[in-house]
Amino acid sequence: DRAYRMHQMEDRTTANLHNPEPSTSASAYERQSFVVHMIAGATAGITEHVAMYPVDTIKTRMQALSHPGQRLAIQHGSVIQALRAVLRREGVAGLYRGVGAVAWGAGPAHALHFAIYERAKEVFGGNKKGYQWLPTAAAGATATIVNDGIMVPVDVIKQRLQVAHSPYKGVGDCIGKVLRQEGVGALYRSYRTTLFMTIPFTAMHFSVYEGAKKWLLHIDTSDEAAEDRLSVQLIAGGLAGGAAAAVTTPLDVVKTRLQTEGVHSPKRYGTTAVLPVLRRIIQEEGWSAIWRGLKPRVLFSCPAAAVSWGTYESVKALLQEKPE
Repeated sequence: DRAYRMHQMEDRTTANLHNPEPSTSASAYERQSFVVHMIAGATAGITEHVAMYPVDTIKTRMQALSHPGQRLAIQHGSVIQALRAVLRREGVAGLYRGVGAVAWGAGPAHALHFAIYERAKEVFGGNKKGYQWLPTAAAGATATIVNDGIMVPVDVIKQRLQVAHSPYKGVGDCIGKVLRQEGVGALYRSYRTTLFMTIPFTAMHFSVYEGAKKWLLHIDTSDEAAEDRLSVQLIAGGLAGGAAAAVTTPLDVVKTRLQTEGVHSPKRYGTTAVLPVLRRIIQEEGWSAIWRGLKPRVLFSCPAAAVSWGTYESVKALLQEKPE
């Protein structure tokens, strides 16, 4: 009897060596998925920001303050007028000032953003059947905290190079002067404001995207094969990006003002708190000022989100292997 039990144990050991436990396979798949999500996220982030950079430049110039005596055509004119003004004064190159900073920073920032989002969505229950608005929103908000830690300094450098009559020669010159003249704190001056804006922005963006995909397909299942249609990803991404951008435009104006503070205007707000700056802008410039740049922001966010999600989902599908 003892010999029989020993023989059974040997058989089970041999079987386990040839057929690993499901948990081992699942763990390896999770590690692979995290890496795949990072690669897909980095690709999506760089593609989105570089492709849409000229529109972002116009938005920044419409939101930023002008130095004393400068005509405010950029701020108060239309998107087309702003575009013509940039091309007339600086040529096409003016639309791409600072693009190097974004290309460098968007990769790692979006790699972590999407990888953390996918993991958090799984933990919070966002992958369950049906419309999981709250878990998806919570996952998006969680991911953006990490993303903004990388992107805020990048955005500061980018916007200081984007403004009209920028005193900086390029990315390296801008970084060096900001650090020497204002210190590291200047790179994170708008971090609190950015989080105040991006947490609701990302929560709305990601939840609307996931919900719109299911709505467009008229399904209520977790059938990923059905969701992997590029046309659906592009439409859902565009809807989500545009809606979230429109709602959070006032906060984006505050962020832009803080990040370009002192670049070509003597005005200082004396605080990084969102509400005091928002109130001051309204008192001095009227309610229309906090919606400045709405059109280019939405024009940027709709195609940018569509490109980002389409690229992300396509690269993820290309690289990801299902566990056996």
